[in-house]
Amino acid sequence: MSQVSQTCIGLTGGIGCGKSTVARLFEEKGVRIIDTDAIAHQLTQTGGNAIDAIRTHFGSEYVLASGAMDRPKMRDLVFSDCAAKVQLENILHPMILTACSQQIATPSLAPYTLLMAPLLLEHPSFLKLVQRVLLVDCSEQQQISRVMQRSGLDETQIRAIIALQMSRNERISRSDDLIKNDGTPDELTVQVNNFHNDYQQISNNHLTAG
Repeated sequence: MSQVSQTCIGLTGGIGCGKSTVARLFEEKGVRIIDTDAIAHQLTQTGGNAIDAIRTHFGSEYVLASGAMDRPKMRDLVFSDCAAKVQLENILHPMILTACSQQIATPSLAPYTLLMAPLLLEHPSFLKLVQRVLLVDCSEQQQISRVMQRSGLDETQIRAIIALQMSRNERISRSDDLIKNDGTPDELTVQVNNFHNDYQQISNNHLTAG
């Protein structure tokens, strides 16, 4: 029977830094990806486990006729009301944490698991799930440019999101590993390849020690 790796690497970064692109490059190498944003989306879509609590705490006006959370309306609320932001996190984060823990514990023949979590460094309960933290970083202007290209948000809205997130310098100081995503796709691929080799070695050492 093949050995199963329980090694989990945390992947994080500010909005627009390229976490999804980096995760896709790792996934192409056979790495298992757990995406907390995707889990949150499942929880708040029609029939999602968080909908009843959202309706109770925020009111029916934050739930669409389809039964899904009204994302634009909720986004506007949490950006303008810190208490509402905390309340939404208190609803979603325990559910997301449970789902992540279950997926990490599920046997996989992948060399290791990558937990992609934008707020990984802000929440100790998620940090406990990973052995190392890999940060994807780029300039603030790159963040703004990328998010404007992919979404309907304007620069003011994007800057508001960035302001709510942990500062760039603090993210860097609290991470173990750093990918700079200001360059070319080829330069990004080289960095991913190097870290993939490192993480495979960590996973192999973990299996040997186990």
